Amino acid sequence: MASGSRQTTGDKFFLLLLTPLSWLYGTVLLIRSLFYRFGILTTLRLPRPVISIGNITVGGTGKTPATALVARHLIASGYRVAVISRGYGGTLEGQCCVVSDGTSIMVQATACGDEPYLLASTVPGLMVIIGSDRYAAGMLAVEQLSPDIFLLDDGFQHLRLHRDLNILLLDYTNSYGNGLTLPGGLLREPLSALQRADLMVFTRTPGNAVAPQPVSTIPSCTARHAIVNLLPLDNHQPIPFSHCHGCTFLAFAGIADPESFFSSLRGAGLELIHTISFPDHADYTGENRKKIEDALDYYGADFLVTTEKDGVKLQDLPGELRERLLLTQLELTIGQPEVLHELLQRVIAAIPHENARIQPS
Repeated sequence: MASGSRQTTGDKFFLLLLTPLSWLYGTVLLIRSLFYRFGILTTLRLPRPVISIGNITVGGTGKTPATALVARHLIASGYRVAVISRGYGGTLEGQCCVVSDGTSIMVQATACGDEPYLLASTVPGLMVIIGSDRYAAGMLAVEQLSPDIFLLDDGFQHLRLHRDLNILLLDYTNSYGNGLTLPGGLLREPLSALQRADLMVFTRTPGNAVAPQPVSTIPSCTARHAIVNLLPLDNHQPIPFSHCHGCTFLAFAGIADPESFFSSLRGAGLELIHTISFPDHADYTGENRKKIEDALDYYGADFLVTTEKDGVKLQDLPGELRERLLLTQLELTIGQPEVLHELLQRVIAAIPHENARIQPS
């Protein structure tokens, strides 16, 4: 219904009831945006440049792989990079905390949330800080870690913090749902918010499709996700897909769009004999773990397979399950990387001279 796909009569009636609430919600968010724009609500500025990576819809558009991609590019260019994340789903949510100083990880995924932990554990040299007050988290990083540049994870709606570059991710296959804001649609805020973006990246772009350009003055580019490796939970040494020929898999995921993940596995040639979808940010204790164990016993798959994001919450699996669990390593590829790199270079140029590791050419 919210996605704009074909609807039953009941769906249409329910949507009719929700539409006024969506209009009201959208109006409130529009007024909030205007208050920030005209200075009625205060926007705070960190002493280092901030790049926001976010989306305008609920559900997954690939923010974590996109954040990792930008972070790797900046780190490879010689800069100290810190990610500021809310820490959603962790026991420390709401508190300011250093997850990683770029060398050591200080807290576990259950405390900081799965996405901050995944970034900290898979991007060498990346500093990660969590906090619902992103400005306070950023200042904590300035005092303790001295980063050159910040990445604001899932920050498009966090207008309280000034950003020097707004990267907006949109799902090419369903960019705006039915066009309504919550609760009747998928939009987090009205489509007028697109104007705040400095770059629109359309993820899950098929084949050689060209990126749309919803706003003529804002550049856009395509992006695709691909599963590049299968990683055993214990040693993370990549296993070629060719070694999995003839094996059967039970796949599970607790992400925003599990069906897309399962489709990617099939596209990579894996034989899935059963799939289990869990809610986004699901934990794997109690009933959820038993559901996986029971399904494995019933279907008799050779291996379990899930996402790296889910894998950070499965470190305490018992021996047999550990040995049979594989994680998928996901990478994002930008179709027109020069568009992104040019915008990043402009932000790099704003880094104070005394903090710049490599001067822009």
